[in-house]
Amino acid sequence: MEYTNILLEKKDKIAKITLNRPDKLNPLDWKTISEIGEAISDIEKDTSVKVVIITGSGKAFSAGGDLNFVQKVARNNPKTWDDFIRTWHRSFNAIEKLDKPVIAAVNGFALAGGLELVLACDLAVASEDARLGDQHINFGLIAGGGGTQRLVRLIGARRALEILLTGKWLTATEAQVLGIVNRVVPHDKLDEAVNELASTLREKSRGAMKLTKTLVNWGGQVDKYTGLELEIVAASKHILYDNDVTEGLKAFVEKRKVVFD
Repeated sequence: MEYTNILLEKKDKIAKITLNRPDKLNPLDWKTISEIGEAISDIEKDTSVKVVIITGSGKAFSAGGDLNFVQKVARNNPKTWDDFIRTWHRSFNAIEKLDKPVIAAVNGFALAGGLELVLACDLAVASEDARLGDQHINFGLIAGGGGTQRLVRLIGARRALEILLTGKWLTATEAQVLGIVNRVVPHDKLDEAVNELASTLREKSRGAMKLTKTLVNWGGQVDKYTGLELEIVAASKHILYDNDVTEGLKAFVEKRKVVFD
């Protein structure tokens, strides 16, 4: 498929989605969000892909939604606005539900919708000059791409409310301390660090990564004991039916490197 606002590359079991409107700091307009969803759908069906990277071209990961579009549409056409928000959620939910790990490579600004995109990913590596924040409140808006739900689940209610209510920006280091990003690296080392992480994940078991991601996501929505029961069921079935288990245990017995497909 041809994309207009993003790039989709696949190589050596790694897919990379790049937001590609650097002149406007990679805004998350309707077309861009739709293309992200279409790319995730493509990746989901592609059994050659094991890991996904999402990043932005130029000086920003994404500076957020297109406020010109918001100003023109939100109150003038409520049905269109509702459709837009639901499209946004479908695309970001698809990232979260994808059965492959997704890494956000955060270069430059990740603001408002850009922060929400980071939150939808499983892991995040940021360059030391990155700035992250939710600035909806500064314009009288509220987060509409999952920010009020994913941020609180990631860092807790009080910390999330401080970010959402003040509209302040965080440095990459502050975001790491809060747990929004996993690692902070020098800007010129970002690609190297992300590719290293992706290469590490590429060597792991597909089935084990899929189930681990699913259990972590489900566990955040239920009480602890329900989550533990889900883990029991998953672990019991997984060891019986996943071929990667056969390879992993055989490699252990034979004292050799595990080789997953």
